[in-house]
Amino acid sequence: MSEDDSSSSSPSESQDKRRSWLDRISSAISGEPTTREDLVEILRDAQTDGLIEADTLRMMEGAINVSGMSVADVMVPRSQMVALDIEADFSDLMREMVDSGHSRFPVHGEDKDEVLGILLAKDLLRGVVPGSPAVNVRELLRPAVLIPESKRLDVLLREFRQSRNHMAIVIDEYGGVAGLITIEDVLEEIVGEIDDEYDEAEDASALIAAQADGQYLVNALTPIEDFNARFGADFGDDEYDTIGGLVTAAIGHLPEAGEELTLGRFGFRVARADTRRLHALHVSVHADPAPEAE
Repeated sequence: MSEDDSSSSSPSESQDKRRSWLDRISSAISGEPTTREDLVEILRDAQTDGLIEADTLRMMEGAINVSGMSVADVMVPRSQMVALDIEADFSDLMREMVDSGHSRFPVHGEDKDEVLGILLAKDLLRGVVPGSPAVNVRELLRPAVLIPESKRLDVLLREFRQSRNHMAIVIDEYGGVAGLITIEDVLEEIVGEIDDEYDEAEDASALIAAQADGQYLVNALTPIEDFNARFGADFGDDEYDTIGGLVTAAIGHLPEAGEELTLGRFGFRVARADTRRLHALHVSVHADPAPEAE
């Protein structure tokens, strides 16, 4: 075969490959295949053939997966919510806002189940401008969007886009607050989270993983009941359901990576956290309760 013949066949092969993939996509749209798994397999074949990039494939898979997920799968649980008390002093509100790094906050009455509205940081900042009138937080509140735990993520994303809301309060079957979810939480399911220097190589399926140095890497969403059973602890779960919620409450604010806390015979060090939630903890177990500081 001459050099000219060889070069002329490459575009043809590429076109055949592209046509084959497009034919399979057309079949998927028209009813074949009939499952998400089959569609994902077609997309993976397209990536293998060089028709789409690996990053594009991951986003497409994320978008497909979102259509089968509910709000309960990705929401920030109640125990890790940063919510503001309507009766708090202006200085306390500002301090909590700065410490958390968030831009939107649920504001509640006597407890977190009484959500009065959503407060935007930019609205509250008006009160720090010299010469501005005193801020009435109630007048700054925006309506809170309430959604059930069962709402599908793709439906919620469409509603976020149409309404231009960025946050919704998640309500459980009894009408209580189960957590919150933001548009960022949904988008992260599509584009993926951005790792930082505190991320650990871990088995994502394991809530509690033993480490080579004798410590444990514990997922912040580990139920307190499971933590107690694993370590013979006796932490109460009346107020908080997860070990992350317990540690966050004990520290007094949404912790940052590297912060440490001792509770009884357990030492906790924050392994991973972002501006919305605590993700993982390094836990060390002492033989006897650590002595209290004088």
